[in-house]
Amino acid sequence: MEKAYDPKPIEEKWYRLALEKGLFRADPEAGGEPFCIVIPPPNVTGSLHMGHALNSTLQDILIRYKRMDGFNALWVPGTDHAGIATQNVVEKQLAQEGKSRTDLGREKFVERVWQWKEQYGGIIIDQLKRMGASCDWSRLRFTMDEGLSKAVREVFVRLYEDGLIYRGHYIINWCPRCQTALSDLEVDLTETEGHLWHIRYPMAGAQAGAGAAAGGISVATTRPETMLGDTAVAVHPDDARYAALRGRKVLLPLLEREIPVIADLYVDPEFGSGAVKITPAHDFNDFEVGRRHGLEVLQVMDGRAVMNERAGRYQGLTREECRKRVVEDLERQGLLESIEPYKHNIGHCYRCRTIVEPYLSLQWFVRMKPLAEPAIEAVRDGRVRIHPCTWESTYFEWMNNIRDWCISRQIWWGHRIPAWTCKDCGEVTVSRTDPDRCRACGGAAIEQESDVLDTWFSSGLWPFSTLGWPDRTRDLEVYYPTSVMVTGFDILFFWVARMIMMGLRCMGDVPFRDVYIHALVRDAEGQKMSKSKGNVIDPLVIVDRYGADSFRYTLAALAAQGRDIRMSEDRIKGYRFFMNKIWNAVRFIRMNLEGWDPPPAAAEAPEPSLLDRWILSRLADTIRRVREALDACKFNEAAHYLYQFIWHEFCDWYLELTKVDLAGGDPRSALRVRFYLHRAMTVLLKLLHPFAPFVSDELWSHLPATAGTLPRAPFPRPEDGTPDPQAEQEAGLVLQVITGIRNVRGELNVPPAEQLSVSIVCPDAGKRALIEALSPYVRFLARLRELEVAAAGSRPPQSAVSVLEDVEIYVRLGGILNFEEEMKRLDKTRDKLGGELDKIARKLASAQFVERAPREIVDKERERQQALLEEERRLLRNMEQLREIAGEGSAT
Repeated sequence: MEKAYDPKPIEEKWYRLALEKGLFRADPEAGGEPFCIVIPPPNVTGSLHMGHALNSTLQDILIRYKRMDGFNALWVPGTDHAGIATQNVVEKQLAQEGKSRTDLGREKFVERVWQWKEQYGGIIIDQLKRMGASCDWSRLRFTMDEGLSKAVREVFVRLYEDGLIYRGHYIINWCPRCQTALSDLEVDLTETEGHLWHIRYPMAGAQAGAGAAAGGISVATTRPETMLGDTAVAVHPDDARYAALRGRKVLLPLLEREIPVIADLYVDPEFGSGAVKITPAHDFNDFEVGRRHGLEVLQVMDGRAVMNERAGRYQGLTREECRKRVVEDLERQGLLESIEPYKHNIGHCYRCRTIVEPYLSLQWFVRMKPLAEPAIEAVRDGRVRIHPCTWESTYFEWMNNIRDWCISRQIWWGHRIPAWTCKDCGEVTVSRTDPDRCRACGGAAIEQESDVLDTWFSSGLWPFSTLGWPDRTRDLEVYYPTSVMVTGFDILFFWVARMIMMGLRCMGDVPFRDVYIHALVRDAEGQKMSKSKGNVIDPLVIVDRYGADSFRYTLAALAAQGRDIRMSEDRIKGYRFFMNKIWNAVRFIRMNLEGWDPPPAAAEAPEPSLLDRWILSRLADTIRRVREALDACKFNEAAHYLYQFIWHEFCDWYLELTKVDLAGGDPRSALRVRFYLHRAMTVLLKLLHPFAPFVSDELWSHLPATAGTLPRAPFPRPEDGTPDPQAEQEAGLVLQVITGIRNVRGELNVPPAEQLSVSIVCPDAGKRALIEALSPYVRFLARLRELEVAAAGSRPPQSAVSVLEDVEIYVRLGGILNFEEEMKRLDKTRDKLGGELDKIARKLASAQFVERAPREIVDKERERQQALLEEERRLLRNMEQLREIAGEGSAT
């Protein structure tokens, strides 16, 4: 066993061996309660980022835990074809060759994309393996493989036959650069500094200048160029200001077209003038208002966001050029009343960052209300549980206000919509198989729809399509519904909700029982990571630097439900020290187990000492806490309990205490200690394995009598320890005594190598006997030269005191400390602390700093202030005690 822990060769060795032995494979015939997770499929274009690292780590912890706990555990891996993203990548490659997709044609272009996928699409899978993901890689799926393509077509046809898929002209998100419709998830809303233009629409007709209509109507807009497509001005039905104008007409500026003034509840009377322009072809809300009032729909832009012939003299201008020209012309005509700064969200294409255009086009849609209602009920009645439950209200709000889903995309890479239009009679045929003739007229002149399906359509089927649906497979029979979906909150609606809807529709049951929503990974200051800020932490760099186990443990330890993770290398470095601690603990145990053979399984365990009983009791409590936390998906709590036990109770206490017995010369005591060291460590490595699989695998191989492989070893149960409240209470007293002496050392700056003389006064005979019985351990761990235990006594001269209820501990310091020099040191430290506190106080007293500095920086300064104040209070206590000791122990 190497002296130093080196993660890289360990990770490579144990992952390779796990794959060779098939340790991650699931067998539907193996029996046991099924536990199944389907991985949220990363895009084939992607590379591992912090979100992937967190998501895969949490899933891996769960699947390893359940696999060890006797469940028939299956983790299904896969990737998503990512229609727009992948097509963009290949188009960029073609552009470098001086070509475009149209040069190749559809068939050749799709072949080129498949070639790219085969060459580069597995990169993120390899990266997930480096994180230790224990997926059943024999079941690796892809959203466009043969089985999933069959499932996609089956669902499309079923929904179409049930009247839930239709085709029509509706307004959708459109990317002028990618030339395709986008889902809501593919639109990134970015807060932008813009303007609000206030424009006067004159009244039309002979009485235009009379009475209330004298000034016309003022409307406010953030997009003046779209006014060319206005077909109405709307006011609120209860707005008395415009009561006389409802039903009248105004003159559309610049184009001088008459449009009506209508009343609609959509209008907010408090916004702007209380009157809004209605452009049904270029705004989602206006489109619905137009449908309610039967308004004309005028599209004034083409698919590239260039003004068309309906824009009049502005035809041929880009939307940006048109906006500038329209504003200039309005100002020239005296119709531009004012311009004010206005901050609002503007949608951008998630791939190319082009501003998205609300656009009217012929698209395929899914009617969502009939699908949403049973999905709402499934969460309401607890068939699907969302963790944390605070996300349920957001889920219900979105589902209750759901809109029909535009599922068609104007690209070539994806599942081509299985619909054929007859050129002779116009009939549309939707079919599970490719037809050769029109079903209506029998003509052969049929052409398949050129659009492909939204990527989310295929990923919405993921929990059952990956298990073999629509075929009735054994995997589907055993593992559906799956157990838990681990995902980020940003796709709760766009993916999770659709999986619930599709699972209920196609399978008659929910796709999973629990949904665990994890938070974002941010930088150390709480800022969202982005390349532009330069604060991105690359997971693979971290793995190379600190090891996958240290990184995984950090992610788990910080994954509190409902709270974003603040990630820094210092945190990861801290858990790297934790891995070193465990490594060194096993080296110590292994060294002391040389030549030791564990007793046969049937033999009785040696009679445990009080300290053995204590560690077994604490171990039983840790097992219970870790299991309860993992069952509740409280990963941070499970990691915390395990860390605290291993580092503090097992390593800092029990290992150190066993050194007394191992060096004491009594063979029976040494044999007993070896037995319980081995027993405790084998349990700890099993507990550790889901969090840190590589180091636990390696250490397991170095302990004697550890049969089998750790990934298949039984996960500890509370009975693997022995709850013993009496042992915890009795041992706890002795540990407190040692801690009290150590605290005096630390607070008064006693040299660590200095052996001390200590007197303990304890009137309770039982406690006194306990301390005396364990005095060898107290002497060893507290580094004592002398230890006296008495029922009564007074404070010795020049001694520090530590009190534990009815136990008084006196530490003699005469001849050990130079009290005068120590007081000088403490005075200097106090002066330094005072200077730092004054500096922080001045900073926090500055209104300019508190109001203008980022909130995280201000909070950090306040936290630093509190820490320094606590340090100052502790310093003052130490100085007071030192003065008292220097005064021959006399009372003050």
